[in-house]
Amino acid sequence: MENAADPAAEARAAVGLAVWPARAAREPVNQPMINAWCDAIGEANPRYRAGLAPAAMLPVWTMRKFTPDPARVEGMAILQPFDAAGYVGVAATNLEQEYLRELRLGERVTEEARLESVSDEKKTGLGNGFFLTILHEFRVEGGEVVGRMRFRILKFRAREAAATAQPAVAAAPPGRLRPPVNRDNAFFWEGIAAGRLLVQRCTGCGTLRHPPGPMCPQCQSLDWDTVQSSGRGTLYSFVVAHHPPIPPFEYPLPILLVDMEEGWRLVANGRGIEPQALAIGMPLAVEVVEVEPGLRLPFFVHAEGG
Repeated sequence: MENAADPAAEARAAVGLAVWPARAAREPVNQPMINAWCDAIGEANPRYRAGLAPAAMLPVWTMRKFTPDPARVEGMAILQPFDAAGYVGVAATNLEQEYLRELRLGERVTEEARLESVSDEKKTGLGNGFFLTILHEFRVEGGEVVGRMRFRILKFRAREAAATAQPAVAAAPPGRLRPPVNRDNAFFWEGIAAGRLLVQRCTGCGTLRHPPGPMCPQCQSLDWDTVQSSGRGTLYSFVVAHHPPIPPFEYPLPILLVDMEEGWRLVANGRGIEPQALAIGMPLAVEVVEVEPGLRLPFFVHAEGG
């Protein structure tokens, strides 16, 4: 018999209720998204180039962009009784999808999610806990159900560590990996250590090349020297790394590809530039920074007057 001490009792009272508001697809079913999905997974069925969407794309249409969704956070209030009772662990265990028919171009999907079931307490390898199943139903305009998805999670109380476990000893923070230096690129890192940005130049045709290599890709000459770059350029492309965090880098971590004034390109991290301020074509300059004793690295910063 359930009682107030049973964290599942309150959750079971919500069985059948929505866990967050219904979500309508931002876009109707469309061919460009179908093409991108098929290209990504190698689906070559011609029916998906002629008006039908693959059934497995069903949850794609209602996906949100990568931003916090307050409705989802609030909707998972059904988990709070478990957290309060010490079942703070959560693990996704399995997902089942059921497709009733393929979608057609122009149809707009709405997703509804409700709590379907809460299990009795189970003993698992992670610890004792409860399995919660959330049923997602996908409908098109007019209310027709075109598919379902069951997402099951385990809310568990982690098993206590063995009493004989020794307290962890704080490890020294990891240092940066040293760049691999070889006969082709030694000049570059020697220049950085001296605060100079050097680029390899073919003495046969004058082509600048980076990364350094033994042979000119233009004329196949093996003869080369170096010239000092101004260190100035414009942003050609970039990515911002968020995860997984790798010590000792600081996140979010901008990684920039820059067109240098002399006609070559260099990849380096940004420094002192907010990710949201990055813009293709913005002027940048190289700044050599000693990140650790004995290790200097190039970074891109805002160019003065840029």
